This record gives sequence, C-alpha cells and structure tokens, in this order.
Amino acid sequence: MLRGLGAIGEDCSKDYIQRAIAWLEVRQNSDGGWGETLTSYEDEDLAGRGESLPSQTAWALLALFAAGRVDGPAVEKGVRFLIDRQGAEGTWEDPLWNGTGFPRVFYLKYHLYAKYFPLWALGVYRSASA
Repeated sequence: MLRGLGAIGEDCSKDYIQRAIAWLEVRQNSDGGWGETLTSYEDEDLAGRGESLPSQTAWALLALFAAGRVDGPAVEKGVRFLIDRQGAEGTWEDPLWNGTGFPRVFYLKYHLYAKYFPLWALGVYRSASA
C-alpha cells in the first residue's frame, strides 16, 4: 500500500503513513526480519507477528523504502536479515506458507516470492543508498 501511495505522489509525512511505518517497525523481529503467522486470521493481536520470512521481510522493506525510509536501524537489520539468509546460489527460501487461498480454509506457497521479492528489495535499497 505504501508503494502505491508513493507512486501517486501522496505526502509520506502524513500522520497515517507515519503510523503505518511505526506499525512495521514495531513488528520487526529480533532477527531483523518480518513475518506473520497464519493464526493472525483468528487472533488479530498476532497481525504482523510470526517467524521471519524472506518474502515478508522484503515486503516490509519495500514499504519502508516507498515511504522514504532507506536507512536507520529497522532498514539495516532487515537488509542484514536478507543478506545473511541468501543461499549459495543467490536466492532465498520461505520455509512456510506465504499466501492465502481462503483464510482458515487453505493456504498457498508461492515458491518464487522468496526469489524475486528479496532481490527487488535489495535492488531498491542499493539504488537508494548509492
């Protein structure tokens, strides 16, 4: 959503965007990544909480970048999470489901999400940091 708002020229200093950024930063895991458990559909207190996944970490970073956050502790830890988990062949793996068919009914695993979203996030980070 933040990427879309940035694309249409929304002012990222607006309060609702800053609240979204704060929400993301608070939900960052101690390992530097982001994730969400499937049980968040049953317990909204678990929204944005769960084992860190490369694809979900990349989504969080892309949102932060879109809102103008290209440095700082959350970004640095998120980028480090992706770099540290990149496989020898240059890609990543999501060990858990990363998509929803129908909540509480069935879930999906999009195998390429862990391949291209982290690469995209690191590319945006590199371009913004250059």
